Amino acid sequence: QLHRRLVKLTIHNFAFEPARLVVSRGTRLVWTNQDSDPHTVTASTAGWSSAALDTGNHFAAVMSRDGTFSYSCTIHPYMHGIVIVRG
Repeated sequence: QLHRRLVKLTIHNFAFEPARLVVSRGTRLVWTNQDSDPHTVTASTAGWSSAALDTGNHFAAVMSRDGTFSYSCTIHPYMHGIVIVRG
């Protein structure tokens, strides 16, 4: 059985930090918006998407399957991140 973890990410200066992350399956990721503008956390194919997050708001997703998942902010499409999930 995999050990479940919590990883905190930030949205700051119109960027996801860290922008690239490798985690084990079952890890819970929590993004917190530290910008004054709203942002989303929207996966390209993984099926998770946040509403627009205002300053201080957060969004969580559990990485339940292996793979490489890219995501972006739908409001600011130049903001990109990637999560690599390994069993």
